[in-house]
Amino acid sequence: MDGRFRDGLALRREGGNLELKKEEPDREKMLAARARQRAIGRELRRMFDEVVQEPVPDDFLELLKKIDAAGLKKEGGS
Repeated sequence: MDGRFRDGLALRREGGNLELKKEEPDREKMLAARARQRAIGRELRRMFDEVVQEPVPDDFLELLKKIDAAGLKKEGGS
């Protein structure tokens, strides 16, 4: 009866010994995985919201202005 279920218990053969173990149903594992995924999602959204609220550094804004100006010159020259 290696690995077969009987009344929520599983009989396992390990190292020549038979061992009786309580098996967690797949449904409980699935619910636990979903709960972990929701917690990770909440934390990622919280972190993203914090980053979005941060101001853009002045050096980065200057770089974007230069890129935009170079793009306008290139389009105007074509």
